Amino acid sequence: MLNEQDFLMAQGRSPVFLMHEIQEAVDITTLSKLYSHLPGLITSLLEHGAKAQHLNRIITAVADAILERIMEMSLEETGPPPVPFAFMLLGSEGRKEQTLKTDQDNAIIFQDVPEDRLEETQAYFLDLAGLVCSRLNEVGYVFCEFDIMAQNPKWCQPFSQWTQNFQTWIRAAEPENLLQASIFFDFRLGYGQKSLIQDLHSFLQRTLGGWIGFFRHLAENALHFKPPLDFFGNFALQSKKEKKNTLDIKSPMRLIVDFARLYALKHKIDPTNTFDRLQSMAEKGILDREDADELIHAYAVLMHTRISHQAKCISEQGIAPNNDVNPKQLTHIEQQMLKEAFKRIRM
Repeated sequence: MLNEQDFLMAQGRSPVFLMHEIQEAVDITTLSKLYSHLPGLITSLLEHGAKAQHLNRIITAVADAILERIMEMSLEETGPPPVPFAFMLLGSEGRKEQTLKTDQDNAIIFQDVPEDRLEETQAYFLDLAGLVCSRLNEVGYVFCEFDIMAQNPKWCQPFSQWTQNFQTWIRAAEPENLLQASIFFDFRLGYGQKSLIQDLHSFLQRTLGGWIGFFRHLAENALHFKPPLDFFGNFALQSKKEKKNTLDIKSPMRLIVDFARLYALKHKIDPTNTFDRLQSMAEKGILDREDADELIHAYAVLMHTRISHQAKCISEQGIAPNNDVNPKQLTHIEQQMLKEAFKRIRM
């Protein structure tokens, strides 16, 4: 027999119930408490065999719902925006590949205004962004250590300035600069005017045509990351004291992310999600179906291992989630799957 407590706990582990509660939240304290339920929800889904793509979707849906509620609260304070705008999500947020360890990567794009109105218009959106970013941080989405956030004036700009930014990155950036800027090429709408995002996507696709150097730089940057395997196919573990005998699961994943981004931009593939990009590449004949399936499987193995590790950090060890996996804490089958995924990336 189920009692009332069992029923309430089961509801708390339901994505639908959590989303409903987020939409009804009246303050940041409530949102923060609801966000703290996410690791338990993910742990429950892992125990029931959920796939990596499903876990990503749940984590992203929760983040999007929290952002929407925070935007609504913040707009009530600042009043209506002076012009249409879009709150952009970048990096893993833009790819809908958030995990339990994530920081903020966002920006604001607003409709162009006459020069004499630019300062006051930007000031409004910086005030709004300050509220939103601070509240996201309070809930649990910590500030970006590189300050790639909408509250930074550099990343709170009118449409015309964003087109200039992308032109600079495409036409003039050196590989090392593009390594930092690549986070902006995975943007999507978080809140606001969808047409601004669509127009920016269209501008990006038009501008990329013919700039071979840009794609060469992207390819060079992908080589910064290598699978943690030694010559004999064994795990190459980290040696730093606090990370000794672990491997960084995030870095090798960037190889697949960068590969999918490169070909998506080159062939005008709209999705930003890595799984979707690889699937689209196979459907369009850009990538062999077998190769695409192997990369999708490898990425799923890495993502599942990463999220599972982070969930255990929280639920079993009581520490902040990280990306440093100790292979000895994996089963033999999990170790072999991880090695095979690394080998597929290395080929």
